[in-house]
Amino acid sequence: MHRYFLWFFILSLLLVVKVKAQTELDERAIVNFKKGLGFYAADSTIAINLKFRMQNLVGLTTVSGQDLNIHEVEARVKRLRLRFDGFMKNKDITYYMQLGFARYDQDWDNTQSPNIIRDAMVYYHFNEKFYMGFGQSKLPGNRQRVISSGAQQFIDRSPVNNNFSLDRDFGVFAYYSNEVGPVNINFKSAVSTGEGRVCTKTDEGFCYTGRLEILPLGEFSENGDYFEGDLFHEKTPKISLAGGFSFNDNAIKTMGQRGTELFQERDMYNKLFDFLFKYNGWAVSSEFISRNSDNPFTVNGNNDTAFVYEGWGVNTQLSYCFRNHYELALRYAFVKPSDRIKTLTPENNMCVLGVSKYLKKHLLKVQTNITYNNNYYFQQGVNKPLLKDKWLFQFQVEMGI
Repeated sequence: MHRYFLWFFILSLLLVVKVKAQTELDERAIVNFKKGLGFYAADSTIAINLKFRMQNLVGLTTVSGQDLNIHEVEARVKRLRLRFDGFMKNKDITYYMQLGFARYDQDWDNTQSPNIIRDAMVYYHFNEKFYMGFGQSKLPGNRQRVISSGAQQFIDRSPVNNNFSLDRDFGVFAYYSNEVGPVNINFKSAVSTGEGRVCTKTDEGFCYTGRLEILPLGEFSENGDYFEGDLFHEKTPKISLAGGFSFNDNAIKTMGQRGTELFQERDMYNKLFDFLFKYNGWAVSSEFISRNSDNPFTVNGNNDTAFVYEGWGVNTQLSYCFRNHYELALRYAFVKPSDRIKTLTPENNMCVLGVSKYLKKHLLKVQTNITYNNNYYFQQGVNKPLLKDKWLFQFQVEMGI
């Protein structure tokens, strides 16, 4: 059966933002400041575009939901990234690379090593509607994950994304987009190692992922379905409906491509559905993600247990962007582990109020979040769960080109 999965996803179709090239001839390199810093060979056979972005963050966490004394202070460079993209030989062969230099970007906590490479992709464009890629990139998973962290309306992604997202992987990707009357359809698929950014590939299993997006009212302004908030004040209502599925055969980490290592391999199944609406400054988005496994528990020779994080979660966001580029946003996120693991990991509820000022859209913005977070800990033989809650106050400045 796995062979059929492999052929299906290799031959399937998908969408991603296209790289546009400068075709003007000149005796010297052409520098373009419109989007990043661009350099082009005189004969336009090679092009490279450089971009960077950084996020500087300060956060205060209280002792509890009732005790507002400061328990923890966070002050750091959250993200510092350098991006390169362009084409080589002709506009049909493009590339994309992204490097992360902040500790948060390098997955230190799970791997204890600096994983600088985030993306390293080569693409071939067969035509305007279909192209394929080879390398390491984000899998076509839930909407909040495939939207760049630099295009988010809150300082952090939701706990639903953090617990159930597919994240990055190494493999073959296919992208297809088309129009059926007024309806836009995007299909994205990948066959990947299933092991995430730190790939050693020691097992025979692969990960098979597909995502279908339907835009019944046509395309969003400026690819607005791939950034949060209605910064362009859509003149007519825009909607995106999406669903996807991922099967990770013989996964070796607790969250598939992410998390700590399991003691034995496990098959994992992810399902996702998401919705996006934008109109006249208003934006509403919601996503559902689930993960399950036939047997989530693994044990080593010392009877230590490592388990697949299975369960489901829902994240919903509502926002309004004023004409002066201030935005108010609300989030409610709920994460529920499966009954099999609920005594090992808590149930989580999160409410967030966000205020953002966009000075140059998402490239230069100031953000403030106030978060109420509570965890319910279930214990064997105890009917009433233990509640642990806290407040989190965050301030962040993001700048990029």
